Amino acid sequence: MIIWDTGPLVAATDADDKDHKRCVELMRYTPRPLLVPYPVLTEVCYLLEREKGTRAEAAFLRSISNGQLSLVPLARSDIDRMTELVETYADFPLGAVDASVFAIAERLGADSIATLDR
Repeated sequence: MIIWDTGPLVAATDADDKDHKRCVELMRYTPRPLLVPYPVLTEVCYLLEREKGTRAEAAFLRSISNGQLSLVPLARSDIDRMTELVETYADFPLGAVDASVFAIAERLGADSIATLDR
């Protein structure tokens, strides 16, 4: 099971992105549905609309509607874990979206996180 972060989703949608090809390949080999935390949805939509326009944003939203992506809601325990992570990595800094990816991955026992962050 892989939890998807913002970077690979944006890169897979943007053919001009330097990581586009490898992110598309990863999507092809990841069992469906692709698991996406709710906060990632908002960040992806914001970045796609800003960088590529409303058509790219709509195409991403359609992929959710079509069942290619599956949104994972936050549980109360995820919020608690996100708070811990944000506080622990305050110097990093780790924001709420990235913390949600880690919290959900931990809760679901995910094998991997698809991310372009280091």
